[in-house]
Amino acid sequence: MLRPRRTLARTVALTGAAVLVGVLGLAAPAAAHITVNPPQATIGDYARLDFRVPNESDTASTTQVEVVMPEDAPVASVSLARVPGWTVQVQSEPVDPPLEVHGAQITEAVSRIVWTAASPEVGVQPGEFVDFPVSLGPLPDVDQVVFKSLQTYSDGTVVRWIEVPVPGQDEPATPASVLTLVADGEDSSAPGAAPETGEDASTSAGDDDTAGAGAALGVGVAGLLAGLGGLLLGGLAFIRSRRTEPSGTAGGPTVAAGGATGATGATPPASGESAD
Repeated sequence: MLRPRRTLARTVALTGAAVLVGVLGLAAPAAAHITVNPPQATIGDYARLDFRVPNESDTASTTQVEVVMPEDAPVASVSLARVPGWTVQVQSEPVDPPLEVHGAQITEAVSRIVWTAASPEVGVQPGEFVDFPVSLGPLPDVDQVVFKSLQTYSDGTVVRWIEVPVPGQDEPATPASVLTLVADGEDSSAPGAAPETGEDASTSAGDDDTAGAGAALGVGVAGLLAGLGGLLLGGLAFIRSRRTEPSGTAGGPTVAAGGATGATGATPPASGESAD
C-alpha cells in the first residue's frame, strides 16, 4: 500500500513544480529598456524627467547614453542635473518657426543630449540602472513626445532604442521612450471613471462606507450573541446530564428502552415530547 501513496505524492510534487515554473515564466518581466519617468506630464508645463537606463549585459558596462529630442515637438528650455562620474554634452539646432516663450522668440532648441561615463568602472554595471535627470518645458501641445536613444556598452555594443510603440500592438523589440502629454486637469491614467451625478460623490461614498460598517457591526454582534447562547445551552445540557447520572456509575444518563424510568427515578417524558 506504500507504493501507490509514494507514487501519488511524487506526481503531486512534480505537478506542483511544473505549475510553479509556468507561473514564474509568465511573471518574468520583458527585457528592460530605457524609459522616461514619470511617463505622463501636462501640456504647457515644465517637467522634471528621469531617463532610466538599465544594463542588459552580463559582462559589459554602459558607458554612453544618447537621447535625441523630437524634431516635430521641440522644447525651448532644457536644463540638466549632474550625474556623478558622468560628463554631459548638449547639442542644439535651429527651429523654424521660432518658439515663443514668455513673449520671447527662441530660434534654437536642444536636439541631442549625450552622457559619457568617465570610465567603464563608473558606468552602469550589469544588474544595475542609473537615472539621468532632465528638466524641460514648456511642453508642446501634442499627444506624446517620443525620445529615441542609443546605449553604448564598454565592449563596443550599441543598442538603438528607436522603434516607436503603436497603441494596440505588441511592444517592439527596441522601443523608444514615450512621454504622454495631457491637458491641464486631465488624467489619462484613470480611464472609465464614473462621472459624478448631482450628488457629491465623496459624501455618497462616505454614507455607503458608514452603512456597510454598521451592517458589519450588526452581523458581528448577532454572531457573538448566538455563540454565547449556544455556550449557555451546552452548559445547561451538561449540568442536566450530570444530574441524571446514576450513583456510582461513570456512564451517561440511564434511560431504559421505551422511555422507562432511569436509576434516578425521573418520570419518563410523555409521548411526542422531547427527552430534554
